[in-house]
Amino acid sequence: MATQVTTTGRTHVRKRMTARERREAIEGYLFLSPWVIGFVIFTAGPMLASLALSFTKWGLIDTPVYIGLGNYIKMANDPLVWHSLSVTVRYTLLTVPLRLVISLAIALILVRPIPGVYAYRGIFYLPNLLGGVVTALLWMWVFNPDYGILNYLLSLVGIAGPGWLNDPDWALPAIVIMSVWNVGASVILFIAGLQAIPAHLYEAAELDGAGGWAKLRFITIPMLSPTLLFFLISSIIASFQVFDIVFVASSGAGGPMRSTLVYLLYFYQNGFKFFNMGYASALVWLLMVIILFLTAIIFRSSGRWVFYESEVRR
Repeated sequence: MATQVTTTGRTHVRKRMTARERREAIEGYLFLSPWVIGFVIFTAGPMLASLALSFTKWGLIDTPVYIGLGNYIKMANDPLVWHSLSVTVRYTLLTVPLRLVISLAIALILVRPIPGVYAYRGIFYLPNLLGGVVTALLWMWVFNPDYGILNYLLSLVGIAGPGWLNDPDWALPAIVIMSVWNVGASVILFIAGLQAIPAHLYEAAELDGAGGWAKLRFITIPMLSPTLLFFLISSIIASFQVFDIVFVASSGAGGPMRSTLVYLLYFYQNGFKFFNMGYASALVWLLMVIILFLTAIIFRSSGRWVFYESEVRR
């Protein structure tokens, strides 16, 4: 059976679902329900709860007290908020470009049909299996100013190595080195993007006399721009959420002299060290707004530099 609905002079025929279609729809919703329930309980619910708590003063073990915009006003006048944001921004500005250049350079090598290329890809991906805590512990031994291998190698060429994690001027660069070392996932991402570029584009460019730099500039980079967009967004989000390696390397203090006090570490200190969970919730929502703002700017500008092959085929 069908029901006719007339709107603005047009007749639309709305068919009723058969018993089989209803059964398939119910089965589909049943298969989706575990994810939906999990999202509501473990993601959407805590997010809404943290938003409500951001307007309260809550010491984690007492009853939340509504204080309106008090936490947000406190953030605006809290110098450590802006200090931790500046440390996080400097970390991002150092980490993201370095990861981009190093990952792309390695991917350009490993995409070639060289002997043992699959083994090399596995070797570069291995650091991703270690995790942030293990990586931080490993690099703390490397950066140790007394018996670390890095300062030992520098001494062999007559260079007195710095204190690294014990030096306010070198602690953040040391954290950056820890992060950049783990580029395996980015390398695999770029290899997948490079393999998707049609080979005939390079063949045509070679027939026109294009060299390696010209092919990289006018073929590889434009065709890889969707992958670069994904890498840029995901890397910026991850860099603003850096926590584990900084927590381990600084013993949770963000030292020395707060030189590694990144934003999430300051949130952790307020929420789980000083038990000021209402203020910590407000800090998280500020971070969310910043990430959304940066992501929107990148998407807004992507139309000028991201190239999709389907645009040419239309």
